[in-house]
Amino acid sequence: MNPVELIRKKRDGQPLKAEEIQEFFSAYQQGKIADYQVSAMLMAMFFRPLNQVETRALCHTMIHSGKVLELSAIRLPKIDKHSTGGVGDKTSLILAPILASLDVAVPMISGRGLGHTGGTLDKLESIPGFRVSLAAGEFQAQLQRLHCALIGQTEEIAPLDKLLYALRDVTATVESIPLIAASIMSKKIASGLDGLVLDVKTGSGAFMPTLEKSRELAKTLKEIGEGYGKKVMAFITDMNEPLGFAVGNWLEVQECVDCLKGEKVRDLMDVSLALSGAMLLLAQKCESLEAGMLLAEKQVQNGKALAKFLEIVEAQGGDRSVLEDGSRYPKSRFCAALHADKSGWISQIDAREVGLCSTLLGAGRLRKEDAIDPKAGIRFHQKIGDRVQAGQIILEIFTDREVSVQPVLAQLNAAIQISPEHVQTSGKKVLEMIG
Repeated sequence: MNPVELIRKKRDGQPLKAEEIQEFFSAYQQGKIADYQVSAMLMAMFFRPLNQVETRALCHTMIHSGKVLELSAIRLPKIDKHSTGGVGDKTSLILAPILASLDVAVPMISGRGLGHTGGTLDKLESIPGFRVSLAAGEFQAQLQRLHCALIGQTEEIAPLDKLLYALRDVTATVESIPLIAASIMSKKIASGLDGLVLDVKTGSGAFMPTLEKSRELAKTLKEIGEGYGKKVMAFITDMNEPLGFAVGNWLEVQECVDCLKGEKVRDLMDVSLALSGAMLLLAQKCESLEAGMLLAEKQVQNGKALAKFLEIVEAQGGDRSVLEDGSRYPKSRFCAALHADKSGWISQIDAREVGLCSTLLGAGRLRKEDAIDPKAGIRFHQKIGDRVQAGQIILEIFTDREVSVQPVLAQLNAAIQISPEHVQTSGKKVLEMIG
């Protein structure tokens, strides 16, 4: 196998055979091919999209790059959820404990931030002591005991995807439907689940900015999952503004805890409850999506979902005391506010720009080896459709990087539009359901 010739073949638009894909990426996993050659291949695949056969071959290679978990000993329905990534997207931290509190096993294998979007693992690691790396046996034991484990790709589960995920993040090769689909489904299928609910984002803050592309991705994901005998439902949700008010790892964890305590963050809870309801439907815990949503909401109201989340955090080494009392958490060195420069109604918040700004503050990575500042981020006071007066605070930023404060405020100011006329918004975040 000549890696240069395979790169050239794909670059020139010729489809790769399944065995060529398997041989190339298996060699990379074994250290026989350099990062720069795989980066070149990923760029070739970005501009010459994989066909259906190639996508399945890449997904299959990722799945079998490590261990495929056998969870039949867990006598509960095993249902997971995956989001294609968004700004302020933190629903996993809400729905996982909801489902676990209702005797549904949630074997959640998540990723880190990609590009301008945040990652569930980075959010979880903002909790002091929280371990996202569990051995397969430990993962299964926690699923059996608590019905939920929140981990990342390990050396045992889809390790090739972990390697490629980091490269895609820093080589601008994220927004590819086949690469996204193979990445998502490899770790989900390797985790031994029975069913999967997909949250496919669309809009300015999504990797798929158009509804058409989002539908294509949802159908590709669904097709791969069903090809492996899994039950799959997919939702298209709006990402034209950040989800919730918090953007940044610890800030988002805090917001999730507030929601589990019953605080009404409408857009975040609308999406979280819809996804929870679908998961409960696949688990045969209810007879309709609406009934599932009501059941999920009840677990928040009675406090059982919050209790389960704290239990999971403690089991994975996290310090639950900072979740119970956020004032114990370290503070950023610098905090600054963005004020409205005129009166009117907020008509636009460019979610992608917000995500990029949070990265500049320290909440994301520009290089794969960059360390994340868990405290860094943005907290909105106002969202699209809200009335603001000149001088009123729209948002606050938090960072340890003094040099980033003024440039980020200027960038955020440009990303937010204020209209002199009242802005009518539906407030609807769940746009479509597929399957």
